[in-house]
Amino acid sequence: MLDYHTHLWPHGGPPSIDATVEALAGYCEQAAANGVTEIAITEHLYRFRGPAEALAGHWDDDPHPQLRDQLRDYWWSETGADLDRFVEVVLAAKSAGLPVLLGMEVDHYAGRMDRVADLLRGYPFDVLLGSVHWIGAWGFDILGDPVVDAEWDNRAIEAVWDGYTRGLEELAASRVCDVLAHPDLCKITGRRPAVPDEWYDRMAEAAAASGMAAEVSSAGIRKPVGEAYPAPPLLTRFRRRGVPVTTASDAHDRSTVADHRPELRALLDSAGYTSIAGYRSRQRYDVAL
Repeated sequence: MLDYHTHLWPHGGPPSIDATVEALAGYCEQAAANGVTEIAITEHLYRFRGPAEALAGHWDDDPHPQLRDQLRDYWWSETGADLDRFVEVVLAAKSAGLPVLLGMEVDHYAGRMDRVADLLRGYPFDVLLGSVHWIGAWGFDILGDPVVDAEWDNRAIEAVWDGYTRGLEELAASRVCDVLAHPDLCKITGRRPAVPDEWYDRMAEAAAASGMAAEVSSAGIRKPVGEAYPAPPLLTRFRRRGVPVTTASDAHDRSTVADHRPELRALLDSAGYTSIAGYRSRQRYDVAL
């Protein structure tokens, strides 16, 4: 098994520890203890100073002033790392023989994915994850923030899923990334449309048309929804459309690296997957289960 979605830095403030070879070695030890042979270090692009400055202000398109203010404050409270230093450390870990890949979690920026591609160009990434974390200026998964939480009560759940899916479709169509991270993140609170088939079909079509893989992630088990991403009906659609999958924890500390491996394996088996996708230099290859 693989864990292609890990972070060194928790949310809730600026990057709190140095990215060091020693820190990455600790992640590898935790992964190995859980039966995982390789991990990708995939920090959010916006947590690095240069990209954060280049992409800041994307929230200004939203007409809701409270949401704009909330996301702006959150954004600047989360940034502060140096991208070149991060890349240097991960490459040093690879050179030292650690089973790590250089990755990045690349959030969706409506109408700005060409700018994102320019920021990423020239770096020796192994795998790029694409994710949707905000709808307009609403950072819908920043749960516990009163402005964010209130918006969950203000919007119809169908509108939430539709806004999220439109973002995922644009992200996939841009072909900037390799893997759709936590593809049904819009279920994070446990709220779903009575019949979500329309959105599942659109998500599967977006992944298949783009040639991207999709992530099977244990992160949802740790969230209010209490189940992995994606839900079994969506994973089945991915399988039927020939969409490859990776596996992931979305860990933000060592303790959750490679967690819930048996649950993820059971999901893959039930959907009929016999292999998962590995990556080197953004080239996909098959890893037998």
